[in-house]
Amino acid sequence: MKLFFALSRTPHGLLDMATPAVAALLWHGSFPGLRIILVGLITVFAGYTAVYALNDLVDHRVDRKKLKRGGFRNTESYLDAMLIRHPLAQGLLTFKQAVLWTACWALLTLLGAYLLNPVCAIIFLAACLLETIYCLMWRTSHLRTLIMGAVKTSGAMAAVFAVDPRPSLPFLVLLFLWLFFWEIGGQNIPADWTDIEEDRSLKATTIPLRLGLGRANAIVLFSLILAVALNGLLLGFSRVGTKLPLVALSATAGLYLLLIPAYRLFKTRQRPQASILFNRASYYPLSVLVVVGIIVMI
Repeated sequence: MKLFFALSRTPHGLLDMATPAVAALLWHGSFPGLRIILVGLITVFAGYTAVYALNDLVDHRVDRKKLKRGGFRNTESYLDAMLIRHPLAQGLLTFKQAVLWTACWALLTLLGAYLLNPVCAIIFLAACLLETIYCLMWRTSHLRTLIMGAVKTSGAMAAVFAVDPRPSLPFLVLLFLWLFFWEIGGQNIPADWTDIEEDRSLKATTIPLRLGLGRANAIVLFSLILAVALNGLLLGFSRVGTKLPLVALSATAGLYLLLIPAYRLFKTRQRPQASILFNRASYYPLSVLVVVGIIVMI
């Protein structure tokens, strides 16, 4: 099973599960009913398991080329390499096995999403389509990063509809923008930074390669400053409210997990700093979830 969970980058997926959880909690203002929690947890786990596996399925030929050129070296401390990085590309899984694994989790996600709210199922299908387009644009345009920003918001958006069929539009917009800029600055560009040598050799079109490291690092820092600021605005539109401990602790999490490593990357332009930022930023939604959860329970 380790190979299959490596295909789905399960350690990262488990962290990402905090994103829909915190979105639902912020909008609902309290813990939802037991049925929603249980169905939601299963659906969210299945969804991230399916989408991460889909990414490796679509990208397996590219990943194989990277491996042949000696790619993915010195990534032992990289979160996505915690198990085995790209087991399909390494030939440790067959394409048929990967397809069956992905399809089963996708079907389970669709079932759970439909039970929560049919809108959630539509959002999941849209996310899968966008994920595929994102992978196929690897050599086409660096603007594919914007697509991944939208994909990473999908779980949170669906979670809000799972607890309320008619949520506030301003809240949804702020939620989208908060996670969008977190993904751009804390996940996508740092990940491309980490793979920059392999991507250059294969003539990929990524923001670090297309715009240069200086501009890429500036985008990272600016995006994460926006993400931290938007988090404060989002709290104001949530049903949890802008309680001082919540605002202070959320801002502290943003400072430590996002802004400090982003500034270090901006100043040093060193590849290890990109990996550090990626790893730390991956824990940001979980840290906000813990803070919000504690405030709600008090």
